[in-house]
Amino acid sequence: MTDSNDVYIRCRGAAFSYNGKTALSNVSFELSRGDYLCVLGENGTGKSTLVKGLLGLIKPDVGTVEYIGASRSDIGYLPQTSGIPSDFPSSVYEAVLQGQLKKLGRRFFYSKEDKADAENNMRLLGIENLKNKSFGLLSGGQKQRALLARALCAANKILLLDEPVAGLDPLVTSEMYEIISKLNRERGLSVVMVSHDTKSAAKFATHILHIKNEPVFFGTSEEYMKTELYNEFLGGCGHEHH
Repeated sequence: MTDSNDVYIRCRGAAFSYNGKTALSNVSFELSRGDYLCVLGENGTGKSTLVKGLLGLIKPDVGTVEYIGASRSDIGYLPQTSGIPSDFPSSVYEAVLQGQLKKLGRRFFYSKEDKADAENNMRLLGIENLKNKSFGLLSGGQKQRALLARALCAANKILLLDEPVAGLDPLVTSEMYEIISKLNRERGLSVVMVSHDTKSAAKFATHILHIKNEPVFFGTSEEYMKTELYNEFLGGCGHEHH
């Protein structure tokens, strides 16, 4: 069993419902320091519900979602859609800096440290040259990099990524996976990624949680690759980008 100080999130028998209809049930797993957990499953099987549960946007009807060695404020979140309208009159730098908002507390202005952190994250993601460009004029891949930089500004311990490569071309997708893997290894950030991409999940993640309205597998990537479920999902929708 992992040392409890290293456990960031522990779900025990958690179930979530909308309007009295259960969307996801019997969820039990742990996320520890340095883990890279990939949440797999087809559309409508409860992946988005789990994301909302982890963010505290919905509460479990039964069971628990506990934050132990981390808190919800330690999460940097990259949503499925950017949350920034394409015509939003914001520079890339301003969009990235928004990730520092929850650190402001009672301050009205970003500190020197906040700004340095935002610039450092843009440099890390290779978009410092786009600093003054309008966010709406970026390509899909550039937008995802900017949004990942924004999520990094907010992330102290955990990066929560909801389909971060959806709609991106294969080259950009490959680059994004490498960047996320590097952040996990070198910054020690724990990653929770929702995905359809079984092959990449098995390649990069340390752990897999596969759900079909309830968990059908939770364990290491190595264990997952030996299951029928892996082969079945790989042959179905698992190799496509949705």
